[in-house]
Amino acid sequence: MATAATHRVDWTLIWAQRGFRYFFLAMFVSLFGSGMNFAGVSWYILSATHSTVKVSWQVIIMTLPGLFIPFLGGVLIDRIDRRYLGVLLDLVRGCFVLGTAYIAWSGHLQLWHLYAMTLITGTGSAMYWATVNALVQEVIPPSQFTGANAAVLIGVQSGMLIAGAFVGFIYDRAGIAGILFIDGLTYFVSSYCLFKVRRGYVSPRRFQKYPREFSEATEATAEALESGEIPEIAEAGLSLAVYADLKEGFGYLRKQPVVRALGTTHAVMMAGVISANIVLVALANDILHSGARGLGFLEAGWATGAIIGGLIASQLPQTLRMTLYVAACTGLAVGHVATPFVAFLAGAVVMQILFGFCRALGGVVAQSSLMSIVPHHFMGRTQSAVAILSTVVQLLMSFSLGWVAQRAGLFAGYALLALLYAGATFSATRARQLPHRPRLCLRCLRGGRSASR
Repeated sequence: MATAATHRVDWTLIWAQRGFRYFFLAMFVSLFGSGMNFAGVSWYILSATHSTVKVSWQVIIMTLPGLFIPFLGGVLIDRIDRRYLGVLLDLVRGCFVLGTAYIAWSGHLQLWHLYAMTLITGTGSAMYWATVNALVQEVIPPSQFTGANAAVLIGVQSGMLIAGAFVGFIYDRAGIAGILFIDGLTYFVSSYCLFKVRRGYVSPRRFQKYPREFSEATEATAEALESGEIPEIAEAGLSLAVYADLKEGFGYLRKQPVVRALGTTHAVMMAGVISANIVLVALANDILHSGARGLGFLEAGWATGAIIGGLIASQLPQTLRMTLYVAACTGLAVGHVATPFVAFLAGAVVMQILFGFCRALGGVVAQSSLMSIVPHHFMGRTQSAVAILSTVVQLLMSFSLGWVAQRAGLFAGYALLALLYAGATFSATRARQLPHRPRLCLRCLRGGRSASR
């Protein structure tokens, strides 16, 4: 399957984009803080409660907003400047994380404080990642989507790599308050970098190639809204416009089986990565007996593999991309069966490097393929649909993994993860077999029909 035209990755062209340099720095800083937060909070909960179920609740609460937010978020992402939306989401989350850090520093931290913070940051993240993934499409030449996605993934994983290397030491010295304080500051640095990506207001609608955005009824209502004379009519018109956008987005996905297959595989892989944290902290504590520092080494191993995978994926020839995409999913399935039998830290770190490599390779191939297929003004809704599916799978896995790991042991928990990745392998195989239909402009289609007449 040819998911995109083959272009040589031109790193000079990619890094020549001033906006992309700021975007890369924003992702690096943001994931440095988030990586420390996720590992630190997970370890704090496990050490305080000795319960994988309580750790799974953290993942569930973080994931739950993804069931609802993307419905409206996808419409907003395709309507307003994605840069401003990303800045706003960073600032709000940063304030709440710093507030929780103050509570922890004052000695009044309780479990529900962490759950509340996780709910708020999870709500922001449910819209944030779809926003920034769509923003990449606007700040990089289309011929360099593969390289840009690889560079973003490397930035993300580099941040997590450094976070993983330091989180154990910082946790032992500064505790959960220090971890949260650093994470809170990174949100403000990230928001500044996103603000510097470009200047002025840019609507995603400027990329639209369709001559008509709404139905005639909705557009007529929208024209009446512009006068602002009747607020009730304005509110009703906005609802109609949002509904029209949702309907249009679902209609697009129904007609794009290759987008659905790629999105399904990508969503399952994302869900597996997040929910695996439940058994990873238990692996470090119960089997490896390596403490917070051991968990940091495991996180750093995963990020190291992801950086290597991102670099290699950016250079893959077109003929190998989808084949290796399927192989990466297969490697994740087989590797998770073997992981609990590796009872020493160095071996477990090697397994995490393998997982990070496979996840990065699959992520770069999927994201660059989607960006080559999906029109700009559908990207927000497409990314949000992927996020919703990922959320559903992640919630199911979080409930199941916490219960299975506590009742039946880590071996059963990792076997469940292997089964999840086996499903991803099936979906990736389908994506490889489906023929690709390049995106077409509706106006061009109409012009061709007129000419043929």
